Amino acid sequence: MSSLLLKNGTLITAAETFQADILVEGEMIAQIGPSLTAPEGARVVDASGKLILPGGVDVHTHFDLPMAGTVSADDHYTGHKAAAFGGTTTVIDFVSQDTSPLLANVEAWRAKADPKAAIDFGFHMNITHFDAQVADEIGQLPTAGITSVKVFTAYNNRLRISDGDIYQVMRLARKHGLLTLVHAENGDVIETLIAEAQAAGRTTPEWHALTRPAWGAVEATLRSAAIAAQADAPVYIVHMNAGGEVDQLAYARSRGVAVMGETCPQYLFFTVDDLRRPDGAKWICSPPVRSAADNARLWEGIANGTLQVMATDHCSFFFDGRKPIIYEGQPVAIPGKELGYDNFTRVPNGLPGVGDRLPILWTMGVGSGKITANQFVALNCTNPARIFGMYPKKGTLMPGADADIVIWDPQRKVKYGVAHAQHRTDYNLYEGWELTGYPESVFLRGNLIVENETWFGKPGMGRYINRKPFGDIL
Repeated sequence: MSSLLLKNGTLITAAETFQADILVEGEMIAQIGPSLTAPEGARVVDASGKLILPGGVDVHTHFDLPMAGTVSADDHYTGHKAAAFGGTTTVIDFVSQDTSPLLANVEAWRAKADPKAAIDFGFHMNITHFDAQVADEIGQLPTAGITSVKVFTAYNNRLRISDGDIYQVMRLARKHGLLTLVHAENGDVIETLIAEAQAAGRTTPEWHALTRPAWGAVEATLRSAAIAAQADAPVYIVHMNAGGEVDQLAYARSRGVAVMGETCPQYLFFTVDDLRRPDGAKWICSPPVRSAADNARLWEGIANGTLQVMATDHCSFFFDGRKPIIYEGQPVAIPGKELGYDNFTRVPNGLPGVGDRLPILWTMGVGSGKITANQFVALNCTNPARIFGMYPKKGTLMPGADADIVIWDPQRKVKYGVAHAQHRTDYNLYEGWELTGYPESVFLRGNLIVENETWFGKPGMGRYINRKPFGDIL
């Protein structure tokens, strides 16, 4: 069994900041303390002047996802590799409900992911069709390591189920220790506005946002919390994007509803004005980016604890899939956002982000004083691991945890962009941003997978995580 000793670093957890050494035996953290002695033959790394963080946990990602006549640019290898370069060592993807029974979909997704996975991963199960058979099968999901289901209040006639069905899903989820995730928008209003925009010839990217009003997200967030309260079940609102959603989350939580929320970096930094740029299709995602006031209110929700999790909703596409990029020495071109160059409804919805999250939020959150380093770890590592049944194996630094460890250089300056991010796509939302603080080394279960610009990971080394039911309600 190999040993690794990290010496003289400053450890940052969700609760504490302190100086200590970390001894790793095999794949787990064995000891944490001052002046630890390296076993014979151990690799010793001097982390003087560096920070030591738990590996990031991104619980909202999409890899190898068919959409709009193409497929997302990152699969379970390239997306995992990008995550690792950004300091993330665990991700959760979504299984589409394409066939029956539910577990057949899980098996199909495992067949795609297992041979390619480069970091550890789990799945959520989408529930986009509900009947008596599905109701019977929801309780089987924990046997496949899945302890969360996702429902939609938008995408009429495709992904959405009725409020009554959502209520039934929530009750079943509660019974079996599952958490229900909700994509909260008003699908009826969206469909009406899209039809009107198309009839009027309004086809530019900004209309993607203008046909999905923020009030729809605000209303659907409160409605989802209200359904959860009536079902006596916990609920988690994904990719919160509007300031009013934070208000509704705070309202529901203050009245004892077990509702939690996540947001994503794109909703903190970008607005509908970015969609008005000549390359505005780069910013098309659902829900859309909003306004500067929404950015500010989301930051408030992060800082005061109303929001529990920072995720990415990573779903990358090429901006122009007609032009190849070189990835790992080979040309790659995948049809992307150019498919909707003359009509926003045909643009694949989604953004690259899984590798950006930690570097961007360190500089713009911790570096700017909006959040502390401990809040950074809570939002990006510990809270998601707790909520989704992976703690304390994931998301923290303690004896017995998996040795998912990031050595972070707080002084390293990077002019960020597509070259650093490592996503398999042709653009980055943060091109040219000046960052201070960046991962230096990344370990997955004690194995060095990233060191500066060098990749040591391999397809298939990531492991599927059988998550525990009845995760923490924060």
